[in-house]
Amino acid sequence: MAGGRRAAGLALGWGCCLLLCCAAAGQLEVSMPAVVEVETGGTARMECNFYVPGNGSYTYINWFYIDRNNLVRLCHITGSEVVQENTDYKGRLSVGEDKALSISRVTVQDARTFVCQVGAGSHGVGENRTELHVYKVPEAPEITANPGGISVQSSDIPQIAQCVSRNSFPPPNITWHKNGEQLQPEEKMVKIPYTLTRESSGLYTVSSTLFTHVTREDRNSLYHCTVHYWLRGQRRDVESQRVNVTIFYPAQHVKLQVMPSSALVKEGDNVKLVCEADGNPAPVFSFYKRELEDSWQDLTSLADTNSGVLNLHDVNKSSSGLYRCQTLDLDDMRQLEKDVELVVNYIEGVHVKMEPSSPLREGDSVRLSCDAHSPVALDYQWRDEKGRKVAEGNQLLLSNLTFETSSNFSCKVIAPSVPGLEQSKQVAVAVQGKPRIVAISSPMYVRQDEVVNLTCKAIAFPRPSVHWNVNGTAHEYVENQHIASNLTVRVNHDLLRAGAMCRVSNALGVSEKHIQLLDQKTPESKGVIIVAIIVCILVVAVLGSVIYFLHKKGKIPCGRAGKQDITKPEARKDKIVVEVKSDKLSEEAGLLQGANGEKRPAADQSEKYIDVRN
Repeated sequence: MAGGRRAAGLALGWGCCLLLCCAAAGQLEVSMPAVVEVETGGTARMECNFYVPGNGSYTYINWFYIDRNNLVRLCHITGSEVVQENTDYKGRLSVGEDKALSISRVTVQDARTFVCQVGAGSHGVGENRTELHVYKVPEAPEITANPGGISVQSSDIPQIAQCVSRNSFPPPNITWHKNGEQLQPEEKMVKIPYTLTRESSGLYTVSSTLFTHVTREDRNSLYHCTVHYWLRGQRRDVESQRVNVTIFYPAQHVKLQVMPSSALVKEGDNVKLVCEADGNPAPVFSFYKRELEDSWQDLTSLADTNSGVLNLHDVNKSSSGLYRCQTLDLDDMRQLEKDVELVVNYIEGVHVKMEPSSPLREGDSVRLSCDAHSPVALDYQWRDEKGRKVAEGNQLLLSNLTFETSSNFSCKVIAPSVPGLEQSKQVAVAVQGKPRIVAISSPMYVRQDEVVNLTCKAIAFPRPSVHWNVNGTAHEYVENQHIASNLTVRVNHDLLRAGAMCRVSNALGVSEKHIQLLDQKTPESKGVIIVAIIVCILVVAVLGSVIYFLHKKGKIPCGRAGKQDITKPEARKDKIVVEVKSDKLSEEAGLLQGANGEKRPAADQSEKYIDVRN
């Protein structure tokens, strides 16, 4: 056993060296690790290794801790008996077979010196001690940036952020970093004070605050703090989150722009003039428009002075001009200004000229010319009244005019470089002439005493009038150059005999047409005729079906000259007999001539049987 304890003692640093030296001198020596580290809540185990000369045995072992330079005994060990004293450690102590002392549920108050005392009778008493180091890994640091923002013009060193590390033991160190670079205290430039607080639990809370001057470039800087602590002889680090601090600085530049782009603005658009300054907070914005003689019209009442936006609704040609944005920094009362030219693209003066301008007649030709004014290049299109494109260019030639040509044409003026900028002008092309009747309800089948509608449709310009030579109720409908008249009358003998006359006239002439009325048969006679036609169709259909059936059954031969003799006795099943007869001798004589043109007597041709059995 002594040899085993000696082997364990060889691994314990300076204690081991002392043990070997004294063992050689024949004295009792005790060795212990100089330091034992344990985290709060864990179990600390402190070994006590000793050597008794001559392989002797110990008499007793006492464990103590030092409190204010006084030894306080924890337990007394004799043989296999362990007696614990009534201390604060009672209930948390245990002694192993190797006499090592274990303390469970370690707290920071347990960070003290523990002594192992060994008595070995005549060999005397030996003792040694171990420092119990208790640690608690600090929580992740909490960083809080200055919520109010910092001015670059501040005369005092402003506070950037505060960092707090809680529940650690022993107390850690805190360092500060900007954009990854560690900051060091610097007189009148960087200050890093800190406070150390011991909580009731014995753990420490460390708070550190960073004070430093800032510039406008620091508006994008990121700050963080790092907590440093020692664990088992190694330095460990815990970093906080990165934070950005609001920096206040005056504007150095101002920008004014038209949205959308000035080259695309057209009449009727809603335009925004956006003024931007590179200061923080944004300065106060004012807007002006230059008038005649270099005077400026104040438009600030129409703008949002906080966001720097001037809204111009439904702009027109007069909205073009030079606009100015002026900024005022309330900290140093510095003013900046910027101008922009607003160009509103437009189309005006759209005019359509018709040559000749005199009244047009059917067969004439006319030329339409379109013109407009704009600061940008223009394209022209011609469209009919249905919106269909009929031509391009600023001229449209219409030849051989007719009433049907009469229509409303429009000249559409387009600015290709400014999407959506266009204007249209309409012109009426009216072809004059005497009326032309284009449709009448003739001939018309009627019955006596029947009420009918007579229709007459004509085309003409100027608008014509329609007259009937019979009495009735007339209704007229006009569409463009067309006029239609419907006359409701009752059919009598005179109307049925003479018919009706439609007369259409205007200042340029007269046209008239006759409507013929025909007596319509009674429904009974129509029914008889229809029935007769249906019966005839049925008879022909039945007869055709019978002939087709007989032909399929072989009762009717294919040739037109012969027929099958149905009076002959039935032939044997293995023989085929074909009978050929002729009713017209003259025809058969010609058909039965030999190949050399020889004619046979009619008697010989009356009846022939051809045996085709073989």
